Amino acid sequence: MNLEQKIYKKLLEVPKGQITTYGELAKAVGLKNGQRAVGKIMNKNPHPVIIPCHRVVMSTGKIGGYAYGKHVKAKMLSDEGIEIKDGKILDWEDRVYRF
Repeated sequence: MNLEQKIYKKLLEVPKGQITTYGELAKAVGLKNGQRAVGKIMNKNPHPVIIPCHRVVMSTGKIGGYAYGKHVKAKMLSDEGIEIKDGKILDWEDRVYRF
């Protein structure tokens, strides 16, 4: 299994209505300081409906980027019950899924 597959498989553990950070996901697959690598892999996600890359956010609580636009990511998160204001998840610390 290559790195992308490991990251996508690990991301599948994050339930609807929760998020994880790029750093948490990197750490979960053994990548030290791998936040940027995770971000690049999320951007190339070939199956965004199946592999929920919209649930990966910045460690500051900001939603971060999305291949289809931040507005789409915000809508998807909102549809899962996550409240967002000014591009930041409200009470994001309580929603972070820890592996």
